[in-house]
Amino acid sequence: MRRGVLCVLMTGLLLLSACGAEGGISPEEELALTIRGEYLALESLSASMDVTADYGERVYDFALTAAVSGEETVLTLTAPDTVAGIAARVTGETGALEYDGLILDTGELGPDGLSPMSAFPALLTAAKSGFLTACAMEEREGEELLRVTCGAPDAAPGEGVETVLWFRPDTHELTGGEIWAEGLRVICCQCKNFRATG
Repeated sequence: MRRGVLCVLMTGLLLLSACGAEGGISPEEELALTIRGEYLALESLSASMDVTADYGERVYDFALTAAVSGEETVLTLTAPDTVAGIAARVTGETGALEYDGLILDTGELGPDGLSPMSAFPALLTAAKSGFLTACAMEEREGEELLRVTCGAPDAAPGEGVETVLWFRPDTHELTGGEIWAEGLRVICCQCKNFRATG
């Protein structure tokens, strides 16, 4: 297990070329790599979150809980009341919505298939394996947090899909994330009650 985490950390160091200053990496980048290794080793986690999906002409607000165990993620909507109880079960590349035949269809946020229900798994994927383009400490809602930005290695800032994650520097909890497409924020997540085991 340690050998695998070490290999991942070494790979992460190679991927930091866009993030690092000349001659080495910053303390923020080291922290980002440490967090990445921990998230890769996680066996399970749970969280509740508020999600805003912005389609440009329409904005949807949701609340949901997430339970991740190994390769399976179960997302359950808790608000609004009209859709509370709808669950999405994602295993690897497959996913299904469950709830007495009720379907929640708000449409995709972009051509890559991103939807509000796939936002949290997308944030976790970025935390574990996204190409790091920027790392810095930032004050957010009265708290000093590590901000990590992930994007395509060959894209300029504001192009393609970018994911921004905020972590507590002491506990490494994910406190929130945003997904940007072509310079527009399409998803905003605020995480609460984050619990992880690894």
